[in-house]
Amino acid sequence: MGFDSGTMLETVNMLSTSDHTSVVAINLFVTLLCACIVIGHLLEENRWMNESITALIIGVGTGVVILLISGGKSSHLMVFSEDLFFIYLLPPIIFNAGFQVKKKQFFRNFMTIMLFGAIGTLISFIIISLGAITFFRKMDVGLAIGDYLAIGAIFAATDSVCTLQVLNQDETPLLYSLVFGEGVVNDATSVVLFNAVQNFDLSHISTSVALQLVGNFIYLFITSTVLGVVAGLLSAYIIKKLYFGRHSTDREVAIMMLMAYLSYMLAELFYLSGILTVFFCGIVMSHYTWHNVTENSRVTTKHTFATLSFVAEIFIFLYVGMDALDIEKWRVVSNSPKTSISVSATLLGLVLVARAAFVFPLSFLSNLTKKSPYEKIDFKQQITIWWAGLMRGAVSMALAYNQFTRAGHTQERGNAIMITSTITVVLFSTVVFGLLTKPLVRFLMPSSKHLTSMISSESLTANSFVVPLLGEGQDSVAELFTGNGQASEAPEGGRTVGRPSSLRMLLTKPTRTVHYYWRKFDDAFMRPVFGGRGFVPYVPGSPTERNADNWQGEARN
Repeated sequence: MGFDSGTMLETVNMLSTSDHTSVVAINLFVTLLCACIVIGHLLEENRWMNESITALIIGVGTGVVILLISGGKSSHLMVFSEDLFFIYLLPPIIFNAGFQVKKKQFFRNFMTIMLFGAIGTLISFIIISLGAITFFRKMDVGLAIGDYLAIGAIFAATDSVCTLQVLNQDETPLLYSLVFGEGVVNDATSVVLFNAVQNFDLSHISTSVALQLVGNFIYLFITSTVLGVVAGLLSAYIIKKLYFGRHSTDREVAIMMLMAYLSYMLAELFYLSGILTVFFCGIVMSHYTWHNVTENSRVTTKHTFATLSFVAEIFIFLYVGMDALDIEKWRVVSNSPKTSISVSATLLGLVLVARAAFVFPLSFLSNLTKKSPYEKIDFKQQITIWWAGLMRGAVSMALAYNQFTRAGHTQERGNAIMITSTITVVLFSTVVFGLLTKPLVRFLMPSSKHLTSMISSESLTANSFVVPLLGEGQDSVAELFTGNGQASEAPEGGRTVGRPSSLRMLLTKPTRTVHYYWRKFDDAFMRPVFGGRGFVPYVPGSPTERNADNWQGEARN
């Protein structure tokens, strides 16, 4: 067998050119990321713009420039990859959300969040799927029944990344808690539904198939949550027992980051919901693990997770914006522009209707269970929740590419129409609805006093980040239970402390009752084993030990 040196040199030259092209693309992309951050900072006080919309517009603008320079051959530096999105970009965003979310608000509204995120997404999925079957068959788009159901899952997914940019956790804590909490559960539910649609035989839909879908969702939700909790507790136990900080803070920061990412990848390995797993892992880590590391590591991890999440968010919107003008897909649908526009308009209409179909009825049901008027979701807040959840983003894009393309490419007319329509809906909803969300919130709720009154016992300073699950340290036991139907414990500091005395308390004040018993269980069993505030490792002279002494001294006082 002879050796062809000419072919070898040609191959080396091609690889060198390819490597250089990649370096150029990465340089341009990093430059654009820097530009997005700088421009976003300059527009910080703008009532309309936010960094996600800025990145999206810059991405589209860059795509136009590349399209012109390439003579209409290409508009992006990289092809949109659902693997890049789900494996590398989404985990730090969702983990940071769980790590820094105000846990007291999240768990106080947990049942409403689950109602919106699970039941609401299922309602939205059904309405969008039925609407797609009804309208798209008349348009002769040419899709199978599995594609129609996949469309329901794709467009039932709201964009929690957009919500992070639009709503402020401190200014509107109740709305942020509901919309973002719903967004996390919604994304997980949509991905589970999407995977279920692909895995089940849909040629013969029956009651048993529907029940299997429901059972599969319940199984995935529970197991994914348990996996996230176990991963968080394992990291807390390892750091508490080994206490890496006595030798190197780098090790404890590294183990926190790697354990968080491992939880997501384990969920993907076992075909569970990585979104739910890494979200609850973040909550558990902030409650236990974070208190077991040194003071320097606490500052480092908090800002590292926030920075990774921030960069990933900007990267996603820039990425989506640049891929929006992919000439290959638009060329396929150029012969039927009317159909493409009709499909996009229909999808937007279905998103609006499906969102309204569950937000208002489920808000009504949620309000029936609330006794205090301050805990109820009024009509203005319902409108804001409905509007803020209309945005579609990278999750919808990634699922659409997974369903309708092969390695980011497609030449089939029906698939190309769905990809271009998804891009249109994502761009329109993010830019238009995103631009109007801030003014809408300010118009509907010019004063946030009635919102903050709901959390008057919770500090909105940095101290609120270090409180345990369900906000221990804000509400005393006496504040948890007041009124009739209570028994008294021994006085604390001269006060008579109420406690639940019967099943009636659990039925009338379920959230506070669960809170009360959770705190007792947490203090007695969980934190002595896994650490947490006031239960940090004993290392004489360490910053953690001094803080532990201070906290325990304050507790005794």
